[in-house]
Amino acid sequence: MVSSPGPGSRRSLRGLYALNFLMADVQGGLGPYLTVFLAEQRWQPGDIGVAMAVSSVSAAICQIPAGLLVDAARAKRFIAAATGLLIAAACLVIAWRPSFFPVVGAQLAIGAAAALVGPTLAALALGLAGRQRFDATISRTQSFNHGGNFVAASLAGTLGHFVGVLWIFYLICGFAVASAASTLLIRPAEIDHTVARGGDVPRRDGGSARPVAIRDVLKRRDLLIFLGSVALFHFGNAAMLPMAGQVLARAHPHAATLALSACIVVAQLVMVGVAWAVGRATTRGFGRKPIFLVAYALLPVRGLLFSFTTDPYGVIGIEVLDGVAAGIFGVASVMIASDLMRGTGRFNLAQGLMALCIGIGAGLSNVTGEFAVQWFGYSAGFLLLGGIATCALAFFAVLMPETREAA
Repeated sequence: MVSSPGPGSRRSLRGLYALNFLMADVQGGLGPYLTVFLAEQRWQPGDIGVAMAVSSVSAAICQIPAGLLVDAARAKRFIAAATGLLIAAACLVIAWRPSFFPVVGAQLAIGAAAALVGPTLAALALGLAGRQRFDATISRTQSFNHGGNFVAASLAGTLGHFVGVLWIFYLICGFAVASAASTLLIRPAEIDHTVARGGDVPRRDGGSARPVAIRDVLKRRDLLIFLGSVALFHFGNAAMLPMAGQVLARAHPHAATLALSACIVVAQLVMVGVAWAVGRATTRGFGRKPIFLVAYALLPVRGLLFSFTTDPYGVIGIEVLDGVAAGIFGVASVMIASDLMRGTGRFNLAQGLMALCIGIGAGLSNVTGEFAVQWFGYSAGFLLLGGIATCALAFFAVLMPETREAA
């Protein structure tokens, strides 16, 4: 019999948590700061929407190959380090050449690299922790992830306000180098690559059961409903904070970066607690669906509130709702994907498919929202996204089954 790796050691788990903490800022690249930076460069809202959407579309195209690569690859530490550094290099291109084609090219690279980050981090968590400890471990990794965003946003707001938005790009590079170094703490021998891809049925000769055929995975009704729910969630949500950043940049140009950083800081701080709370709730027997419904229900409220205010304090307060919704999504979505893919050997393919739907939803959100703003104004743009979020809530509530019992 070939023995499988045991549960990850404290050193490896600390490396995993450090990677999630440091990769948080690297994975998102500039995020909503890009919209502020491009607005300062006198870009039109439609062009900003295209630049934001390009990254999402690039990530969408690369998601399925990324999931298949992570399922097959044993060099998961290298993938995590290399993609972070590529994102950092692309951010430097944007900083040094903020014209249309260099920015679009850099956004393409960011999307392609970011497609690998989510599946790799989730696979490392599952491979190190094992299935029985996965719920608790993924909630902790998400808490560290949001903690990293909290620290990064705090530093970014300070740098952007007192030194300039340009220095936020260099901050991302520092996080990228540190994230690459943190992968050295993870011991490769402790990663169970069979469990990491969602396969937990060994053969009698000690080898791994063969993964389920991709076409059979794509025929699973519950998976397709879940993926549709994910796309609709981000269709209604993704463009809200970038659009709020543009509102602040127009109404309060001297305080926009600091106020936007405060939005992100508040949201990420809330997400840390929410991610921990979701982990506690699931270990005490709560189902995935009722927890996830809370996240969906908050999105329409957020869109409605954004349509009524340009006050920085009001925008910051509204972002508390985003903290709750995104904190739930980050943990519960990975748990549901793990439930649906148990025993198939296609967990990271499901992660790639989920990220593909996130990319599609985010791309549609940015393009639809920004052109609605350009043609009808910011209030109309927020209300449109809120209406889409209401449809997402109804879709998930009616069609998505509970997955905890099936797992």
